Amino acid sequence: MPAASDFSAPHDATEAIGKPSNSGFSPSALTQTITIRLRQPARLRNIELALIVIAGGIGAGAMILVQLGALGTIQTGILWSALVIFVLALVMHFVARVVAREADPFILPIGLTLNGLGIAEIYRIDLATAGTKFATHAGSRQILWTIAALVIAIAILLLIRNYRVLARFRYTMMFASIVLLLLPLVPGLGLTGLNARVWVHAGPLSFQPGEIAKITLAIFFAGYLVQARDSLSLMGPKILGMRFPRPRDLGPILVIWAVAMIVLIFERDLGTSLLYFGLFLVMIYTATGKASWVVLGVVLFVGGAVAAASSLSYVHGRFEAWLNPLSQSVYNAYGGSYQLVTGLFGFANGGLIGTGLGQGSPQTTPLSQSDYIIASLGEELGLAGLVAILGLYLLFVSRGFRIGFVGQDDFGRLLGVGLAFTIALQVFVVMGGVTRVIPLTGLTMPFLAAGGSSLVSNWIIVALLMRLSDSIRSRPRIVVG
Repeated sequence: MPAASDFSAPHDATEAIGKPSNSGFSPSALTQTITIRLRQPARLRNIELALIVIAGGIGAGAMILVQLGALGTIQTGILWSALVIFVLALVMHFVARVVAREADPFILPIGLTLNGLGIAEIYRIDLATAGTKFATHAGSRQILWTIAALVIAIAILLLIRNYRVLARFRYTMMFASIVLLLLPLVPGLGLTGLNARVWVHAGPLSFQPGEIAKITLAIFFAGYLVQARDSLSLMGPKILGMRFPRPRDLGPILVIWAVAMIVLIFERDLGTSLLYFGLFLVMIYTATGKASWVVLGVVLFVGGAVAAASSLSYVHGRFEAWLNPLSQSVYNAYGGSYQLVTGLFGFANGGLIGTGLGQGSPQTTPLSQSDYIIASLGEELGLAGLVAILGLYLLFVSRGFRIGFVGQDDFGRLLGVGLAFTIALQVFVVMGGVTRVIPLTGLTMPFLAAGGSSLVSNWIIVALLMRLSDSIRSRPRIVVG
């Protein structure tokens, strides 16, 4: 299989055959150029098709191993349901052959592989809790949400042919982001009684509007920073060798900081607050190249988090569980370190190669299907399995960053970096929380954790990155002379 580096540079016709010589124009060279330009998109899509088949095999194999490990037999009912996901992935692939012929061939298969592993582990925990008061049907719901997410992703590929039109709606996206962020605080709409007020319900359905808000915010930030980049990067005093912004240019970062603090204080969600603010900092640094914005932002956020930890019991409890997890009082406290410690013992039980799918006890950890899905996989797949999963995330994020860095225009570059960073930050925060590197937060592991809102938003990111990468690769460049 070709290495990822084979697709790192734009496949330009002149790069494939070399510059025309000064001796004159060669008709045969033009014929060769056209042939290469026509063959390259087909090659990318053929690689994607092969990887999708492999990804489907990994997901099906994981489901079969779960059943053999937990039940000792194979039940074909849920396998037929999961087959719909594979068919939809193929549909998305063939749609890409028509409307995104030069899209990155790795993004869709990686998302499918991670999604399949998540479904298998969620279904495994369903089997372990069947017949108890903790029994759920999260595995079946995850399949249904995946189907819905893939349909939405296919629709985005078909409807958004030119990503630049999104820049026109930057202020619409800003308004949508504000509405989505405030929805959980609306009486009668937001779900109460949970640790964090991030859920809303509409009839039998419930979802996290903040998951969609991270995409609308990325679009707004990209559109806004394209316009304001010069004033944010070129003006302002120098302090200790770094150029800091003028006071009148501090408005955007103060507004986003205020939004992050509102989410932290009123919705009690440290993870989402960190995600929004971190997304803005990375995008403003990408736009301006000024480290002073990052320094200023980190100081603001750390200061706000420390103040919240000293005044809010919810945040203080998270820090106590992080710093003193084995303290008896912290371990037994409501919302204490029991979940964290149980997850760490699950990692230890998995060892290097894991207990095997269907043969561990991941259900022992609270919220093992959602917040602690990575600990569940760590127990049954071991350190080797976790390294493979993190390698998939690393490849996904690196492809996203590459799409952003070589984009044709400033808006596309900023949007690509922003979308890739949301995945990177979520993976870091979740892995850091369950392994006690940083305090636990309420974020979910992309593609793996149970939850329809997260799945829909992540597959939207897949579709947008495919659209961005197709625009980068298909740009025409002809060198003569």
